[in-house]
Amino acid sequence: MIQLSRLGAHGEPLWLNPDLIATMEAHPDTVIALTTGTRVVVADSADEVIEKVRAWRVSVARGALKPADPAARGA
Repeated sequence: MIQLSRLGAHGEPLWLNPDLIATMEAHPDTVIALTTGTRVVVADSADEVIEKVRAWRVSVARGALKPADPAARGA
């Protein structure tokens, strides 16, 4: 999940699953359309959202490549 700031809600945080992002527009507010049909307007710029999605995807990939903890497997 990435943390964004909902526009017009005093910067109230919004946690969004980046896998649900279908499209994004910036005119001048950033409007994110989700695959569910929901549209979300955020205070973050389009570039900021892109960077947060990129960082999230890198963290997921790193986690998938990390060796499993032997203690977690009961070894």
